Amino acid sequence: MEENKSGKTGLVIAIIAIALLAATVVYLFLSVRDKGREIEEMSQLFEIEKEEMENEYSGFAVQYDEMKMHISNDSLIRQLDKEKQRTQQLLEELRQTKATNAAEIKRLKKELATVREVMRTYVVQIDSLDRINKQLAKENTRVRQQYQAQTKVVEQLTVDKQKAEEKVALASQLDAAAITITPRNKRGKEEKKVKNVTQFMVNFTIVKNITVQTGEKTVYLRITKPDGEVLVKDAANTFRYENVSLEYSAKKYIEYTGEQQEVTMYWDVEEYLSAGTYTAYLFVDGVMIGEQSVTLN
Repeated sequence: MEENKSGKTGLVIAIIAIALLAATVVYLFLSVRDKGREIEEMSQLFEIEKEEMENEYSGFAVQYDEMKMHISNDSLIRQLDKEKQRTQQLLEELRQTKATNAAEIKRLKKELATVREVMRTYVVQIDSLDRINKQLAKENTRVRQQYQAQTKVVEQLTVDKQKAEEKVALASQLDAAAITITPRNKRGKEEKKVKNVTQFMVNFTIVKNITVQTGEKTVYLRITKPDGEVLVKDAANTFRYENVSLEYSAKKYIEYTGEQQEVTMYWDVEEYLSAGTYTAYLFVDGVMIGEQSVTLN
């Protein structure tokens, strides 16, 4: 009886031991499985975090290029290029880092925070420069408008001055009045038949003008035929008028005193004349002072 009791006790102990061993194996299996699942989940989280960091690094590199498009400061552009290269270098390091390398991921995450802070600093700086540039542009616009307004005033004053000078110039010029061109025959009588004309007599009055400089003046008489050709004795007989040389038919020196003065000039006909209109032009000091015409049959 004692032996049976002892045998049963040993069997129970053996069963309990086997049960404990089985429970331990099951526990260890479940622990390893859970640990593997936890590692897998952590690996997936690291992979997602790594991808997000890569996207942020890439976004910063693009932002540096966009920021350069809005500035013209060479020194600042060089700084942005330097930061962009650093960002691209960190991005390359991140791409070559495995998601399971927690220490390296942590380091690059700290570097990303630094890059983010540097980027924020440049954004503030460029925003400040942009406000200053807009203010300067506004000021430049105001100054340019003032300059344009002043330019218009100066231009108007120039025009007014030019007009005044022209009036003075006109006032300072001689003027001829009561001009007559009389064709005469050999008896000195007025003649209308072209075949009998032997001389043209031109009479005119120099008008009184106290603004004109007194002294000797040269009066040039220029008579044109119906075809526009000038009656001239010598091709060398020319004078200056508006920067060109014109032929003259006759000239006369007068002593101008500022008072009204009667003048008579003559042209002796030595060439063939055709019927039509003949015009006499008078010039003094490079200015045409009058003209008159006559028609011959």
